[in-house]
Amino acid sequence: MEKRKGIPFIISGFSGAGKGTVLKEVFSRLPRLKFSVSATSREKRTNEIDGAHYHFMSEAGFEKLIADDAFLEHTKTFGYYYGTLKSEMENPIAEGLDVIFDINTVGAKKLKEQHPDAVSVFITPPSLSDLKTRLTCRNSESEETLNRRTCEVKNEIADMQTYDYILVNDDVKKCAKALVAIIESARHQTKRRNEIIRKLSEECKNDND
Repeated sequence: MEKRKGIPFIISGFSGAGKGTVLKEVFSRLPRLKFSVSATSREKRTNEIDGAHYHFMSEAGFEKLIADDAFLEHTKTFGYYYGTLKSEMENPIAEGLDVIFDINTVGAKKLKEQHPDAVSVFITPPSLSDLKTRLTCRNSESEETLNRRTCEVKNEIADMQTYDYILVNDDVKKCAKALVAIIESARHQTKRRNEIIRKLSEECKNDND
């Protein structure tokens, strides 16, 4: 029987929407789910772990990987590079693992163009005022970056309509439950489970022989 390929899941959302907290809850509930660790040229924040939260690298190192065609997608946001290494997609998908890509709307468009079968989900807080409160309370943003992130929201709102699903994160467990349902539904879509149909057809044919 042909081995099942993994499914790419694109998760995007405003900075401060709580994607990381929601995804932590999702990973505690679902087996065979891998997180794609993005690469970035920005500095590591407090409590972030290299190789777990991001692959942290210098700007020169990032640009070398761009020249080597090592990325599925990459972009420069707020003066820093962000990108998805090809190795984060190709190996797990071939092994049958579903992969979560936590990327911005620019990266999501590029990834969706290359993999139209990817399932895309946008996570948003219930209001912009709630978003501003979350960003302020995070204490990791300067006034300048906070203003830039607020301005970026306008572009992201315009991109929301391109996503397959939009989830409002007004309750982490409820939002995580909805995302789990989306993932499980995608796993059982007919077009992704052709190997089961072929197996049953073969068994039926053998019974009739």
